[in-house]
Amino acid sequence: MGEMIVEIGIKARDSCSLLPANYYLFFVIVKDCDHLLDVSLVIRYTRPMKQYRIEGGYPISGTIRASGNKNAALPCIAAALLTDETVTLRNIPDIEDVRVMLSTFTALGGEAEKTAKGVWRLNSRNIRASNIPREYAKSIRASILFAGPLLARTGLAVLPPPGGDVIGRRRLDTHFQALTELGASVEEGESFTFHAKELRGADIFLDEASVTATENAVMTASLARGTTIISNAASEPHVQDLCRMLCAMGAKISGIGSNILSIEGREKLSACDFEIGADFMEVGSFIGLAAATRGELYIEGAKVSDVRPAVSAFKKLGVVWEHKDGVIHVPKEQSMEVNCDLGGMIPKIDDAPWPGFPPDLTSIIAVVATQVKGTALIHEKMFESRMFFVDKLIGMGARIVLCDPHRAVVSGPSPLVGAELVSPDVRAGMALVIAAMTAKGESIIRNVYQIERGYEHLVARLSSLGAKITEEYK
Repeated sequence: MGEMIVEIGIKARDSCSLLPANYYLFFVIVKDCDHLLDVSLVIRYTRPMKQYRIEGGYPISGTIRASGNKNAALPCIAAALLTDETVTLRNIPDIEDVRVMLSTFTALGGEAEKTAKGVWRLNSRNIRASNIPREYAKSIRASILFAGPLLARTGLAVLPPPGGDVIGRRRLDTHFQALTELGASVEEGESFTFHAKELRGADIFLDEASVTATENAVMTASLARGTTIISNAASEPHVQDLCRMLCAMGAKISGIGSNILSIEGREKLSACDFEIGADFMEVGSFIGLAAATRGELYIEGAKVSDVRPAVSAFKKLGVVWEHKDGVIHVPKEQSMEVNCDLGGMIPKIDDAPWPGFPPDLTSIIAVVATQVKGTALIHEKMFESRMFFVDKLIGMGARIVLCDPHRAVVSGPSPLVGAELVSPDVRAGMALVIAAMTAKGESIIRNVYQIERGYEHLVARLSSLGAKITEEYK
């Protein structure tokens, strides 16, 4: 019979007052079916886990400034690999996903220096590796954005399977399609290995309008020989920001903002100084927060045109806002009543590729719907697991029928009560923060690492608006 290893962990402070918190005693027992073969004692340190403690029922009030767009910052960091000259990026948010991307950049041999708040100077003249470290790849899905630039600069990119939010099946096929049509070969194993002796322009029709696949294709095509046409390209504001950054580096890209991009390859790209736009997902989240808590909020630095796709969706729930000179004002007085479709039909709020309603805001608007008089259907068409978080809202008292993995019928208003919650992903985590701030009583939200991957200094910023939120470590 084979040996069996069993570990039994006991928190050190519970058993030995001489050891500090977050150390554990592990008894490692080696045995077979009949005999105890060995017992050893191991002391291990475990990283304390952050959680939020929120006292709900307090309307927010005040002014907040929009952070830089997380989904623009990540590909722009990867794009700095396309030149051996210095790239300066501005308005970069101080969030976990950015820190992982910068760590990956430096692990590949790049240099990253923070010169001011939100300003990073990047240089990749000394790239020494084409292997994306596995620990970073599994932490963030955006790690795949290094594949195209590495391939273009070195002819090789080795990518472990990327991690990130678990919100349904997230295909990599479109990335492989785009890179192979540009001249790469792909080998599958424990990692994905991309080779290319020469990259050539191609006429590519993406099999889905994937944001990150479009970004990978555009970056790779920028250093490919000849002209590349990308049809069915994603056109979100963060894709537009990346294209503008590449143009500032010397790339020639036309069709920015449309679903057909034309890229004339260059032999070399150069230095640039580029500022990314405001995070419209964060802006939409704060609009939802103000509405759900019956508060009043001014959001500075927002790009109003980026929030336009959310206007009609929130209006269906009786939520409106005003804007002037880049400031969005969410007034305290809202109807908070469902606006039915013609004939008194239940309205549907559904997501779509840009310029449709952003899928990242479906979690947010589902929480807002719990506080609105009437019934609405939330249809998340793009990711089949994103709506599963509503069971946590149901546990807080929300009246929701989850029809299937994509559709939820929400009837309100529902008085929510505090609960112990676990954040499943970035946007659903923020939705739970909004629910907790709306609820009566105290809530605890764990796994807030997921939330802080996408929201900069959230506790301090919400506290400045009157939220009763604190962070603690367990």
